[in-house]
Amino acid sequence: MIHIDSFFRHITDELLANSTEPQFISDDELLRPANRKNQVLVEQIIEKLLLPGSEVVGFEHLVDLYQRSQAGESCILLMEHYSNFDIPNLFFLAKENSLGTEFLETIVAMAGMKLNEESKFVLAFTEAYTRLVIYPPRALVSLEGKPEYEQEQRRSRQVNRKALHQMIRLKHEGHIILLFPAGTRYHPAKPNSKQMLTQVESYLRGFDHMVMVGIAGNTLEVNPSGLMNQDLPKQDVVIYQASPVLNCDEFRARALEGSEADGEDAKRIVADAVGTELDLLHRDAEEIRKQRLEQLESQGFKPIQVELPDGS
Repeated sequence: MIHIDSFFRHITDELLANSTEPQFISDDELLRPANRKNQVLVEQIIEKLLLPGSEVVGFEHLVDLYQRSQAGESCILLMEHYSNFDIPNLFFLAKENSLGTEFLETIVAMAGMKLNEESKFVLAFTEAYTRLVIYPPRALVSLEGKPEYEQEQRRSRQVNRKALHQMIRLKHEGHIILLFPAGTRYHPAKPNSKQMLTQVESYLRGFDHMVMVGIAGNTLEVNPSGLMNQDLPKQDVVIYQASPVLNCDEFRARALEGSEADGEDAKRIVADAVGTELDLLHRDAEEIRKQRLEQLESQGFKPIQVELPDGS
């Protein structure tokens, strides 16, 4: 298996040299602006991995969301999550569309602290895109029963409280918040990793409109070892399927229609409804992806078997 940290060494060495962020993020540094030099370098990798036929389908819905955000409405983007290249691939493909650059400038991704703290290598990629750092619920759950739990619980509350204040300010300044509602990348060996977090319902209560995005295809597969700097790059057709703009309150009301659930039960129903919609978008995206792969194969190109030329 060829790991990302070894395959693109000629680019990743420069990424590391350009990296400026500390691995430990203080509570006052949660909003992290994009490192433009590293974004250019990441896109050099993306360009080698995305195959012809990759596309953001329904990009007009993202333009609609962008225009609403600029008109003063609060907007959120909910995306499936399979890869640490989900955001870089989206940015690369969106730039091919009219208004793509303007739309991308408004995006602020909610990002877990692990992307900073796991390694300088992962951080060099992560800092290429603007993000708001949070303490993910799953990270705290993993510490239950350990001596550091209470200290980390206090830290999580402080970090997330300040991140919430930042997010409220950003959404009222025309920024689109990007959220992965599963809270982690999908691991095929861990089916629960695709389940939506109940916290997504709280996000929806705080926004006017949303677009959901399903993703088919993957150019950076999760390494079973769990080490992100050893994820596995490959060439693939990647399709993003965007939904029309949805009213968040109306979506929540439809999800809960006929139900007497409240509290956590109601949150779970809404979160599951988000998961169902993303599954449908993923199915549509996968159908398009299969067609594009068949077109490539009919031209004599077999992307699954193709090996990238080392150092190219």
